[in-house]
Amino acid sequence: MTFQLKQLFHREGDTLPVDYEIPPQALSQIRGYRFDQPVHVTGTFRNRAGIVTLDLTVDCVLTAECDRCLELFVRPYSFSFTHTVVLSVNRDNDEYIVAQDAQLDVDEVAVTDLLLQLPTKLLCREDCKGLCMHCGCNLNTSSCDCQGGLA
Repeated sequence: MTFQLKQLFHREGDTLPVDYEIPPQALSQIRGYRFDQPVHVTGTFRNRAGIVTLDLTVDCVLTAECDRCLELFVRPYSFSFTHTVVLSVNRDNDEYIVAQDAQLDVDEVAVTDLLLQLPTKLLCREDCKGLCMHCGCNLNTSSCDCQGGLA
């Protein structure tokens, strides 16, 4: 969702609320993660003393296959972020979000922030035992008598 920020940049003390959802179809191209429910984005743009900040919370429910036992699981995640928004920068600077023509696509910011925070190793639970290396049984739900299950 694109937000028009021109007035916000010119009026100190002004705020602009952010509250919308990114549909799962818009996230279908993301590899390694599956979103079966919309990603909820909430927050506020604020102009304090001429400095515009974006406080953002991104909530999602991730459906994933455990990297150890291969079982599907569903887990909610919630992350908060704060960004300084500027109209332009003189040189490359990752500390600021640039609002070209006083517009900002918050989808891009929210999805990038979310992907940088999600774990790269997805486990159904912290103590997942995984699969037996010899017979392939799920060691979380059963035990085996082969050499691989004894370790």
